[in-house]
Amino acid sequence: MDTIEGMRVFVAVTRQRSFTAGAKQLEISTKLASKYVRQLEERLEAQLLHRTTRSVVLTETGEAYFTRCVSLLEQFDELEGLVQTKQSELAGTIRIAAPTGFGSTHLVDALSSFQLQHPNVTVQLQLADHNVSIVEEGIDLAIRFGPLNDSSLIARKLIDMRLVVIASPDYLRQHGEPKDPHGLSTHNCLVRTKGTDPMHWDFCIDGEMVSIKVSGSFHSNNPRAVARMSSLGLGIGMCPLYAAQPHLENGELQVLFENEEADVMSLYAVYPPSRHLTARVRTLIDHLKAVIR
Repeated sequence: MDTIEGMRVFVAVTRQRSFTAGAKQLEISTKLASKYVRQLEERLEAQLLHRTTRSVVLTETGEAYFTRCVSLLEQFDELEGLVQTKQSELAGTIRIAAPTGFGSTHLVDALSSFQLQHPNVTVQLQLADHNVSIVEEGIDLAIRFGPLNDSSLIARKLIDMRLVVIASPDYLRQHGEPKDPHGLSTHNCLVRTKGTDPMHWDFCIDGEMVSIKVSGSFHSNNPRAVARMSSLGLGIGMCPLYAAQPHLENGELQVLFENEEADVMSLYAVYPPSRHLTARVRTLIDHLKAVIR
């Protein structure tokens, strides 16, 4: 057994708290993962994991070994990255976490062009509408919309995305188009619940910041759901431009109060400060910053 490979399996199993899930992450069989960890324990002459029918738990020795393993593997990957840079060829795996809506569309488009340039890089993309624990899940890079609440992470801004107010032409014909943001108080507003204060929408009116209280019959943490519901004529929504873009292009939605827009939603590439970025991850971050618009 290769010791480095055994360490990778041990770290994956520990993070997933399961041999089956750890093996799935590494795309190997559960039997092989169990064999690698057992051989590692035999080589070290120490028990690293307590095994139960439902999960695995680190022993005291295992906790100390796990911490050092993570650090050593990151340094090993960095060393490989330096060699790859000198050879002008990137290779290896990048594990990415991203929100479902943006990740399945714009991010995939950006990743496809990256992989065409670097065919030896394998991307494992994990999509979720909650913030994945980067360290525990073994994520190399997370793509997140701000504001970022975890100050312990390092974040590199990729782009500022407009937050737009949208409505369908059918809805506006039936209910009238508000002349200014104050008119939103008489309309059914579709609320994106992930904002810091979702029931207040901010605008810049005559050079002053104004917060308008809104209410409505549909709330969702997914901006694409808000855009879709708006396109079906239920009410007026606010969401990032990327979520509304397909409906704007086909005429199902139109933008309101473009001159009064006050907010943007920043998109970041995020990683832990303790992580030594490999050449492939650094190159990917540069690529995302260049191509995401």
